[in-house]
Amino acid sequence: VNYVYFENSSSNPYLIRRIEELNKTANGNVEAKVVCFYRRRDISNSLIMLADKHAKEVEEESETTIEVDLTDKQKHQLKHRELFLSRQYESLPATHIRGKCSVALLNETESVLSYLEKEDTFFYSLVYDPSLKTLLADKGEIRVGPRYQADVPDMLAEGELDDREQAKLEVKVWDPDSPLTDRQIDQFLVVARAVGTFARALDCSSSVRQPSLHMSAAAASRDITLFHAMDTLHKHNYDLSSAISVLVPVGGPVLCRDEMEEWSASEASLFEEALEKYGKDFNDIRQDFLPWKSLTSIIEYYYMWKTTDRYVQQKRLKAAEAESKLKQVYIPTYNKPNPNQISSNNGKPAAVNGAMGASYQAQASLIGRACESCYTPQSHQWYSWGPPNMQCRLCASCWIYWKKYGGLKMPTQADEDKLSSSQPTEESHVRTHMSRQATQGTPVRNTGSPKSAVKTRQAFFLHTTCWTKLARQVCKNTLRLRQAARRPFVPINCAAIKAEYADRHCELAGNPLKIKSTRKPLSCIIGYLEIHPAVKPNVIRSTPSLQSPSAKRLLAPSNHSSLSILGKRNYSHHNGLDGM
Repeated sequence: VNYVYFENSSSNPYLIRRIEELNKTANGNVEAKVVCFYRRRDISNSLIMLADKHAKEVEEESETTIEVDLTDKQKHQLKHRELFLSRQYESLPATHIRGKCSVALLNETESVLSYLEKEDTFFYSLVYDPSLKTLLADKGEIRVGPRYQADVPDMLAEGELDDREQAKLEVKVWDPDSPLTDRQIDQFLVVARAVGTFARALDCSSSVRQPSLHMSAAAASRDITLFHAMDTLHKHNYDLSSAISVLVPVGGPVLCRDEMEEWSASEASLFEEALEKYGKDFNDIRQDFLPWKSLTSIIEYYYMWKTTDRYVQQKRLKAAEAESKLKQVYIPTYNKPNPNQISSNNGKPAAVNGAMGASYQAQASLIGRACESCYTPQSHQWYSWGPPNMQCRLCASCWIYWKKYGGLKMPTQADEDKLSSSQPTEESHVRTHMSRQATQGTPVRNTGSPKSAVKTRQAFFLHTTCWTKLARQVCKNTLRLRQAARRPFVPINCAAIKAEYADRHCELAGNPLKIKSTRKPLSCIIGYLEIHPAVKPNVIRSTPSLQSPSAKRLLAPSNHSSLSILGKRNYSHHNGLDGM
């Protein structure tokens, strides 16, 4: 099985795919039909939590712990080796192959450190459905480990009684030390086959399915007939005359059919179609193609179908078809320069992320920055990483790690906060903001300085309605704005606020709140200004100095209410509301 890296973007990590077949197109290009694998970064956070929960349950059920004495760095890098299998197929150009890798089903008996010690090695334990966004355990898991071992009891001493419940033990169905010889047993089996052939000749449905005598005899020679004959012989204590009389009762000869005879031709065609699509995933075959059949019936039919000529013919056709297809293709070494590569010519940086011109100063700021992953200041080659406005870069080795494993070598600040216990530090607010950035997929800059530069977010303006302003005044006890602001994602109980406003509306009917007053006539305002002339405030100016703080304006107190920020009367003064 060939697991390979595919590159679909110069800045994103490689895609990990399993090649099913190679096809040559009409224009001479080679395309690969592949099975998709997904990384942790490709699925949602809720599914990642589900995968972590499944891994913890598996670890608790097994006697040996999976993660033994792993450092934070090893735990961080181990997440980059986990993949999720999918049933999704796609076709990709063979020219996009960038190398080979290895993917295996997670083995509980093997240490997880073995995946970190080997290059280009990954593991998976869950199956991801991209359309339904679900995770399921792989049904092809090999049951290896202490959980699947049988408990062998100690051997009983001579004369010791067996206190086990005999009903739970297996039932003896054949005695090899019977009084009959092998020749007598074979003769009885021949009689059973003859009775089965005669029974099929009498049955109308069997005569339609097996119109010839050879087909009826072949059907009567199947295992179901032999098992019934041997079981009958054992039940009658290996008495041939008694057993033969049971084979041909009063109603007619006994007819034994297995799944090969019970299934119709259309059901057999559906099974072969389902097997071509799903393989030996019998649960999906039953759910999508044969829901009226039991799982036991499907599995039994499969193993009987493998003994037929039909299976042998299909196997030969597939082998001939595989011979005509491409088995291997030569992929030359890909040595084209990456667009994210940062080069310097005469001390001037070249293009970063394909940007030139206006972003030249931003590119120049990359010179001298440390690697975002390993924090090394020196490398023979640098690559720009992340959004262009963040101006981050990776060294050559960390860039290869990012492309192969889809992450950084060293844990980020967000990963450290998850792994370590939360302790209050001087930069707790900075770390919280950086963790919020990391969860949204934005790379956090780390230039090696003690306090990392954090990019501020874009501000927004919230326009409230008149009813919201009214609720702030009337329903202060229920609304509790200060507590609601501390929990912005908790919804406010609008029904309770409406109920309180309806109750208080009757109380405030006699003394309503003055939300907005009507403007008085201009003559009243002029008369009020003549009686209360404006008082010019006395401003004390201080000479600024280097030692003294910045100069402040001191306003003289007024006889009336406070003035507005424009140094004029406020709205109440202009409308004559004061003292009226």
